[in-house]
Amino acid sequence: MRTVLMCHSDDAFDRQGLAAWLSSFSELAGLVLIEETGEQKRARVRRELKRVGPWRFLDVLAMRFYYRVRLAAADHAWMDASLAGLRARFGIVAGVPELRVASANAPEVAAFLAACQPDVMIARSKQLLSKKIFRIPTQGCLVMHPGICPEYRNAHGCFWALAERDLDRVGLTLLRIDAGVDTGPVYGHFTYAFDEANESHVRVQYRMVLENLDALAQRIRDIAAGDARPVDVTGRQSGTWGQPLLSRYLRWKRAALDRQTATATAE
Repeated sequence: MRTVLMCHSDDAFDRQGLAAWLSSFSELAGLVLIEETGEQKRARVRRELKRVGPWRFLDVLAMRFYYRVRLAAADHAWMDASLAGLRARFGIVAGVPELRVASANAPEVAAFLAACQPDVMIARSKQLLSKKIFRIPTQGCLVMHPGICPEYRNAHGCFWALAERDLDRVGLTLLRIDAGVDTGPVYGHFTYAFDEANESHVRVQYRMVLENLDALAQRIRDIAAGDARPVDVTGRQSGTWGQPLLSRYLRWKRAALDRQTATATAE
């Protein structure tokens, strides 16, 4: 099975850890590393502002500031330790062809993928892929989506399931990319025993991948071999969610701590 990993160049968890994991059970034929420009990032901010309006956008900015000041240091330390664990288990990837681009849909990406001849591509990208890109891998382009689909589509499904107190739907979805946003065939839902009172939403999101690497590897092998069948999600409600809000984060954490206290008291 030949694979390609597409991810952002500044995400070491993906670029180093997941690349080594992928090479442990497949022939890793290439890495597509996305290096977004400042204008691309500003355009994403403008789209979010237009989508949610100025007042809700202030809530988004407040969440980002709070995360950097109160949560980021602990999460970075956890990430460093997790990455060290991945290196110890899977080693370091070397000698794999790389392509660095600003856009996941650039013409050179299509040419690079055609040369790599992947059976499967794993996409860890904030950018939506065009048909000319996601149709190149013979067995499809797969996403490890941080949320249970179809209920929690878009980039922060774990956060919103926690915020909505929908704890049975805090998880990860392995799906195949199609023309929609997280609307493709679902090949599995995965979770772990998360600690909502003491883990940030960012850590929960990454641990959904980390704690399910063996199961994900097997499912990807099954997909590449043509042995996997999509999960039937007919009749389930589909929901699209946005960026995390500080107001919802604080409400979630209060509820999580209350639940932890009630559980401890009952014991």
